[in-house]
Amino acid sequence: MTELATTESAAIEQQQAAPITPTAGTTALMAWAQEADLAYQMAQKLANTSFVPQSLRGKPGDITAAILAGAELGLPPMATLKSIDVIQGTPALRAHAMRGLLQSKGHEIELVESSDVYCRMRGRRKGAEAWQYVEWDIPRATRLGLLGKAEWKKQPKSMLVARATGELSRLIAADALYGMPYVAEELGGTVHAEVVPQAAPLSIAAVTGPSVMPVAPAPAEAEYAVTRDDEDGAEWENVEDSTDWPAVVQPGGEA
Repeated sequence: MTELATTESAAIEQQQAAPITPTAGTTALMAWAQEADLAYQMAQKLANTSFVPQSLRGKPGDITAAILAGAELGLPPMATLKSIDVIQGTPALRAHAMRGLLQSKGHEIELVESSDVYCRMRGRRKGAEAWQYVEWDIPRATRLGLLGKAEWKKQPKSMLVARATGELSRLIAADALYGMPYVAEELGGTVHAEVVPQAAPLSIAAVTGPSVMPVAPAPAEAEYAVTRDDEDGAEWENVEDSTDWPAVVQPGGEA
């Protein structure tokens, strides 16, 4: 028994002394954690600046998530802040950003016809010959109950283009969108045109200095306002009419 115990003890000591070789997955996770930490430090410095859209302002955690999600799509941080909104906890690309992303990967997407009552777009995957067409019109929006939304009343042309963009992009290049298959205009129901109170110019020290959350200045009176539907408590618009995507939302400007 003594000999057996000694053998087992030696085996345990050998296992404990042996160096642990990290797997590829562990190495990637550690690199991602370091990237996330850097992104959060950046988000703290930018959280209350006018460079951040209203839906993310003052929310360093959401800004960090947006930056990391944008990095997976190949977007640099500052471009991400003008391209991604977090709507009720779900990140979504703005329509113009989704078109630009697909075009940067070699896919083609074109606006064929557009008016206040009708939109027709076409697109084709890189290397494909056949075009895919998507149409959106006011009767279709009416059936989905979209015309009661403020932006549909004010900018129906832009909202039709945004809807067509999202549906067409999913149709020809869903793999390029990863966990963000819907455009922000589909989920939030707004075309992105914000009025930002005038503030002092951002200095280099504000970006590179210590991570201290600045105090937000009192908002100046704006000449006009644009109502956003993506505030807490707002209901998502019906996105079930996109025939190429499940009805359940998946994790993933002018149009």
